[in-house]
Formats: sequence, C-alpha cells, structure tokens
Amino acid sequence: MMRQILVTTALACMVCSGIRAQQTLEEGVMPQLPAFPEIPAPLPVGSVKMGDCNEFAEVQLDIPITDGPYKASWESIEQNYPGTPEWLRDAKFGIWVHFGPQAAGESGDWYARHLYKERENHQAYRNHLNRYGHPSEVGYKEVLRDWNPTKLDPEALTRLYQKAGARFLMIQGVHHDNYDLWNSQYQPWNSVNIGPKRDILREWADACHKYGMRYGVTFHHEYTWWWWQTAFGSDSKGEKAGVPYDGHLTLEDGKGKWWQGYDPRLLYGIDLREYETVDERAHSPWSPPKAGIFTRHLDYCKWYATQWVLRMMDVCAHYDPDFIYTDGTVQGPFTGDGTGTGYKCNAMQTVMADYYNRVLKKRGKVDAFSIIKFRNPTNGAVNTAEFDFPDTINASQPWIREAPVGDWFYAPGFTYDAGSMIRFIIEAICRDGNAALNIPMRPDGSIEQECVTMLEEVGQWMQVNGEAVYGSRAWRTLGEGEMVNGRLKKLPGGGLGKHHADFRFSSQDIRFTVGKDGSLYAFTLAVPEAGSQLTIRSLSKGQEKVKRVSLLGYDGKLKWRQTPDGLVISCPSKLDFATSLVFKIMMK
Repeated sequence: MMRQILVTTALACMVCSGIRAQQTLEEGVMPQLPAFPEIPAPLPVGSVKMGDCNEFAEVQLDIPITDGPYKASWESIEQNYPGTPEWLRDAKFGIWVHFGPQAAGESGDWYARHLYKERENHQAYRNHLNRYGHPSEVGYKEVLRDWNPTKLDPEALTRLYQKAGARFLMIQGVHHDNYDLWNSQYQPWNSVNIGPKRDILREWADACHKYGMRYGVTFHHEYTWWWWQTAFGSDSKGEKAGVPYDGHLTLEDGKGKWWQGYDPRLLYGIDLREYETVDERAHSPWSPPKAGIFTRHLDYCKWYATQWVLRMMDVCAHYDPDFIYTDGTVQGPFTGDGTGTGYKCNAMQTVMADYYNRVLKKRGKVDAFSIIKFRNPTNGAVNTAEFDFPDTINASQPWIREAPVGDWFYAPGFTYDAGSMIRFIIEAICRDGNAALNIPMRPDGSIEQECVTMLEEVGQWMQVNGEAVYGSRAWRTLGEGEMVNGRLKKLPGGGLGKHHADFRFSSQDIRFTVGKDGSLYAFTLAVPEAGSQLTIRSLSKGQEKVKRVSLLGYDGKLKWRQTPDGLVISCPSKLDFATSLVFKIMMK
C-alpha cells in the first residue's frame, strides 16, 4: 500500500513537541516534520543584504536520531568512526546512476533550472517551449507529471554495468530539482506519487542486492532553495513579458487542477530573490549567491534544513545504502558559504550520526561511509570531485573522481568511446583513487546502442586487465611520459566526449599501479606498434631489479632488458589490443 500523499494541510498538523537535541528514536519510528512556517511578503529583488555567516552561530537542530555512540558533531563522528571500509579503496570503478526527470528535456544538465532562462535564450528554455509550452502555464511540475521511463530496467542495467567491470553504483536519490526518486515520507513530490508511480530507488537497491553490487544514494538538494530561483521570474520581452512563471503558484491555485493538494512550495521552495546576488547568479552559468544567511527567513531556513535531514534519514532507514553522498563545493551542507549559502547548522552531522548508529545496530559494525564533495580529509567523510585529476598521488584516504559520459543528463549527440572511459579509470587509479562514470539514459530509461557497445568494450578490457585495477594501489610515481607546462600530460577535464575520444597519447605515456601481490603494472595510454620497443624510464638499471615481465592477455614470452635508460620491452609482432597495454613487472 502506498504511503498517503502528504499535503501541506497535513504537514501543518505535524508538530515537533517534546523533541530535544540528541533525543533518540524509538525502534521503527521516524521523526515528524514540523509545520511549514509563515513566510514574510517578499521585498524587491536584490534589496536585502545577507547576514554575516561568520558571525552567525551554527544552529543545533532538534532532531532525534538513532541511539548509539555517534552524536551530531564532527568531534563525535571523527572520534568514533573506525575508518573507511577497505572495499572502497579496492573497488576502483563504479557507475553513476545520474538519472531522473530532468532527462525528459533532452537538454543536458540542470534542465529544471534552465527551462526558466528566457533572458539567456537558453536551449533548455527553447526546448521546453517546443515540447511542453510556456513555463508560466506548463512548468517543471508538468514535466514531473508526464515523465514515465517505461524502458527503465534497473536489474538489466545493473547486470550490464557489472559486466562492464563496475564494483559499485552511485544511485541518484534526489537532484537539485527537489523530486525524490523513492517512496518519500517527507516529500510528496516523489516518483511514487507523481510521474512513473514507481519506487525507482527500491528497484535499483533490489537489483544491487541480487547481483552483489555495493551501492550508495546521492542527494543534491542542499542548495535547491537558491538554485530554483529562476522559477520565480518571468519573460523579459514578448507577449508573455511580466507573466510570472509557475514557481509563484500557491496551494490554493491547485484547486481543481491535476496537482490539487500538492504545495508548489515543497517543490520550488520560496522566492528568495530579495537577497543580494540571488537572482543575478541564478541567471549565471554557475555561481552560488554571495555567502551569508537568509536572515528574514530563519524559521523557513530551519524547516528547510530539517526536511533535508529527514529525507536522508528516510533513505538510510528504509534502503540500507552502503554509503551516502552530498553534493556541494564547500566543507559541508549549510555552512553559510558557497553551495552552503543561506543557513548554518549541524544538518550533515545529524544525518551522519543517525546513519552510522543505524548501520552499527543493523550490521554490528560501521562498514559504511559518507561522501561530502570537496571536503578536506576528515575521518568519517570521503572526499570526491568532478572531472579533473590531481597532479600528484593522493593516498591520504580513499577518494572518487567522477564524470559523465556526455553530460550529467541526456542530450542528443553524445560521443560514446570506450577508450575515454578506460583512460579515465587509469588516470584515477594511478593516483590511488576510484573512478565513477555516469552513463546517460534517455528519458524513457533506456541507453543508446552505441553506449551499450561502449560498456561491453570496457568490460572486455577489464576482463583482461582487472588484476592491475581491482585492489591496486599507487606506486612511488603515478606515471611518466610527455610533460606539458612542467606537468605530466593527462586526460582533459569535463564530461567525456569527442574531445576526449580525439585526445592523443603516445605509447610512451605510461601509468603505474601496484597489485595485491606486489607486482608493478605499467599501463600504456596508447597501443604501440606491433614489434616496436618501448622504454619505461622509471625502471632504469640501478633502480629495482626486474625479475620477470609479461603482457596481460598475451601468452607468449616477451623480450626485455634493463638498461641505464630504463626497462626496454620488445612488443609482440602481433598486437590485437585496444586502448591500453598492461605489462606485469615482478621485481627481485
């Protein structure tokens, strides 16, 4: 039986009476969400200064959590956390399931925000006009209503990803669009109530359990409240000039409409454009508002942060993920600056304390972790970032480098190239990290045949070379080869596309890992000519003495010798390989 639709009138009846800081939850009971607060009438756009986040004391949220040693503070988390589970450092390659209704626009990333960008004549705005209509009449809520990924098959895709060599999935729970992809207890705008009428997260979790795949759930709604501000604007010219977009709609406006009973404020948030830089930067390609606190809306800020926490707690309680992930550019959500602009509170600490206590009760140990994107190394929190790679090895803690093939959401014309994926993985593991790559799904949940072929080719390479990947660690140097501006040439940043497929390495561009048995593995970033010689300069005579050299996927014996210039390897006269050769080198 589906949970009953949560409407604002019902939310208004929920009270937090008797909740004290660090009160613990009874078994099987979830906290209640406070009533939606009164919102002051908006002031002119850009007329209000942000409060100083440095002078604003961090609010301690009064949310009860699962009983256990972890309390909602960094000190408690760092003191109690046993360390990141070894499986993450060993996994090396995962797939990003970055999929949701924003794929419906076929406009790439951030479609929900960009469809309201008439001022910029954005492609997403034009696509929305052609597909749906004007956003003052047919907005993102109608995209949610109509989205139905009938070809989405998480079980088949999980099996395909596993064959491609992935050892974990990162599954999107909610993106910046504020739409939960599970049977959400605290957000009525979800995939069970509106759109496909499916618990999409449950389907992915069940598939991962069936195939023994580790999985985490990703949450991107920390800065939804200022990200969504384009929905409160209007066209600047033409026959619809000045007609408000549908972000301004109220619960009462829904009477007699398909969305009756659903409060638009729970999807789009509230109009915050009165604060300096909020509207201006909402119309920039990417820039958070000026750091600070939404001081005229502190009751709403606390409600928003509380709902943010409870939605994550809901997933941790009912879907038992192996890790959780929060987006952002700073040290954590709700820090008052960067992507945490708006409020300052211990929301992230509350989620993590509840999650780790819950895992401890269920599994008898904390073998889970939390990703806080770009956070400085902290015991209990894993760091990750997008696209580009560090110039040096980073073995301080396990980490993930993430990128999409094409873009984070689907658009036509992506380039599907197995070589780009393989080189991205190599660039991550030689630096002691992991790679997570997003596979773009079409609005109906299917992937293009060229994308399937790409994944199959990655899987074939992994079958041959997996021993150099899984469980590996960085060597004393990450690689050798061509230098650019004093740094080792590396795969470019950005979503994987034609630029990466066309990017040229030579067979003398080499990367290293050390396998579980202590063998050194040398990856060439291009396949050398058959019968040619290559020299690994990091293994010159006088360095470690080489005992044996073999080529993964080749049964014959190799000719090799150690010289003052390096380890010189003669390649076989026939080379039926793609993208990268991997040499296994054993030392005396």
